[in-house]
Amino acid sequence: MGAGPEGCPPGLAKKAVPCAPPGQVRKALRVGDRLPPDGIRLDDPARLGLPRLGNGESYYRIGDTVFRIDRETREILELLEAVGAILN
Repeated sequence: MGAGPEGCPPGLAKKAVPCAPPGQVRKALRVGDRLPPDGIRLDDPARLGLPRLGNGESYYRIGDTVFRIDRETREILELLEAVGAILN
């Protein structure tokens, strides 16, 4: 058959992140990292059912991941990966 997992081309199946085309592999963000500038701020988190924010905090989204961050430092305080599905 020659294809990798779930029909990936053999060349991409052998990559460090299987099936991810070059240029689309991004360092996984973790608590304590700084949020990159391409995040989209969520202005009405209560409407989305997100927990209440503390002073100086905001929610941002990148792809299907929602991040709770410190507005001043842009440090990631929490990842809410499952929440991204309700935003689509």
